[in-house]
Amino acid sequence: MRRQEAADLRFLKAYSRYEHPLKASRELHLHRDSSVAAVFAEVARCYQLGGNGNPGAKLAIAEVGDGEAGLPTQRYVERVLTHAIQDQITRTEVDLPFLATTGNTTPFIGLLGTVLGIIDAFREIGMQGTASIAAVAPGVAEALVATAAGLFTAIPAVIAYNYFLVRVRRIAFRMDRFAIELTNALEMRGIQEDARRP
Repeated sequence: MRRQEAADLRFLKAYSRYEHPLKASRELHLHRDSSVAAVFAEVARCYQLGGNGNPGAKLAIAEVGDGEAGLPTQRYVERVLTHAIQDQITRTEVDLPFLATTGNTTPFIGLLGTVLGIIDAFREIGMQGTASIAAVAPGVAEALVATAAGLFTAIPAVIAYNYFLVRVRRIAFRMDRFAIELTNALEMRGIQEDARRP
């Protein structure tokens, strides 16, 4: 995640250097670890960028265009952005379910071990015929080890899950903010180009 966040910041810095919102595509190969760059690449693909980074005038898939200029509609670009962001979030949080499952189940596994240990301790009491502390304490102490082990596993897992969940949300927020900025820039570019037409 640290590498991904650093790559995102590098790409955003590179993106801000270009006047045209799609010209940053010429640097995509330098930002392979960036989730923001991956989202940008999906939008750039909609515009069929040429090798020089200039946006192409025609789109091969006519049904997604506006029919007049041959460029993708804003609605289509927003759909592409939404799918690309969801794909990147899914890739980023791929290991979080393991932490969540560990944090949720290990206390119950520990409790199960404790219950079985106490049952065994009571069975030992029945066999010895005495309920003295000397007879009960070793079995109960051994049973509580399972609870301690479950909590020892669950607490760090829950802390790690919450920590990484916050980082995933931060990455998702960065992608959402970039998506809004990109769609606004593309829309403004389209308005300016329309205004220049006679």
